[in-house]
Amino acid sequence: MVKIISVVSGSIAKKAGIKAGDFIIRVNGSDVNDVLDYRFYTAERELEILLLRGEKKSVKYIKKSEYDDIGLEFSSYLMDEKKRCRNNCVFCFIDQNPPGMREAVYFKDDDERLSFLQGNYVTLTNLSESDVERIIKMRIMPVNISVHTTNPELRVKMMRNRFAGECLKYLKRFDEGGIAINTQIVLCRDINDGTELERSLEYLTSFEHIMSIAVVPCGLTGHRKGLFEIKPYDKETAGQVIDIIDRFGEKTLLERGIRLVYAADEFYLVAERAIPPEKDYEDYPQIENGVGMLRSHFEEFMYALEKIDNCGYNKRITAVTGEAAYSHICSLVDAAKSKFPELKVKVRSIKNNFFGGHISVSGLVVGGDIIAQLKGEEKSDIILLPCNMLRYDRELFLDDTSVTDIEKALNTKVIVTEKDGADFAKKITGQSEGDTE
Repeated sequence: MVKIISVVSGSIAKKAGIKAGDFIIRVNGSDVNDVLDYRFYTAERELEILLLRGEKKSVKYIKKSEYDDIGLEFSSYLMDEKKRCRNNCVFCFIDQNPPGMREAVYFKDDDERLSFLQGNYVTLTNLSESDVERIIKMRIMPVNISVHTTNPELRVKMMRNRFAGECLKYLKRFDEGGIAINTQIVLCRDINDGTELERSLEYLTSFEHIMSIAVVPCGLTGHRKGLFEIKPYDKETAGQVIDIIDRFGEKTLLERGIRLVYAADEFYLVAERAIPPEKDYEDYPQIENGVGMLRSHFEEFMYALEKIDNCGYNKRITAVTGEAAYSHICSLVDAAKSKFPELKVKVRSIKNNFFGGHISVSGLVVGGDIIAQLKGEEKSDIILLPCNMLRYDRELFLDDTSVTDIEKALNTKVIVTEKDGADFAKKITGQSEGDTE
């Protein structure tokens, strides 16, 4: 059962006499233990809700439109605790975080509910038979699964969990149950690439309901003392990965009409190869995994730039990015300057000293590094930085510095650009409201 924290004023639940402090035991005869149970069972038009108030049980009857929210609020999003990861993966990024960060940064979740609700990837090692049956019964999909390898013995070694190989059987159960699945393979050089990657892709592409497969390189920070030794990818080995993925992508395109397998943008940058054309990414099913992000950003930018008729201001702008995307952002700025020669935009890549190692993506750039590396440089009127550098609150970086800290330290206005390339085009040319203040 789950405890109700508050009831929305004027809601269906309020009118039915449900109160804060009540516990929901069952809905329509089914137990309610978390958010998935609650959402699934309260979607019906007619509800019979068994409540516990103090020591007394009562039943409330509700009639409503299908899927209408009844207006209850709970202590947490999941209505219970997040499931903690049971693995000790050799490539785990959380183990490589610098010391002294917020406690929440070090929490490893592996919760199938967040796979459905927030798009998180899960390893399957936390699933029980009842969890699998519930997912199939409720048609909870897509399920996002971190596979890494389909070799059971290798999966056990990589994830350092003796159940990691056995639970691969759930892939087949989901596929047979008609559950749509997105998968990712985090590649570790000389461990699960090469013939092991081919084996994994051969197996995964055989399933009818696998919707996409993203292959991404593991992140290697400068905080790996005492951890399993993993080599970073270089130009040659990144190219070899791309070649395997291209071969399977062509195969599934021929057999199923879609390019089911995609390489992360980072592989193309390391291999010094051009990002594939937009048609190769279909509808960008793995863009949040860094697959096709640069291509999408480029296409959005160029489309928006074509429609911009004039430059909205005459200010000096510094566009901040990570080292990986530096050449990409430079190409966009060059295109804008070609159309508007009066633009005063310079691109500044920030070296990631906070995480160190081989971390070069913009999403892990922190405010402290921005301040340290821009301080003393020729002052701009505006600093543009991408929203993916910031937490969900849009104010703090991962090192807990804030946008305001940057503005004060550098005495410069900061403007945050959205993920889409169109917003970047508008903001470097002064089209967005507030840019000309």
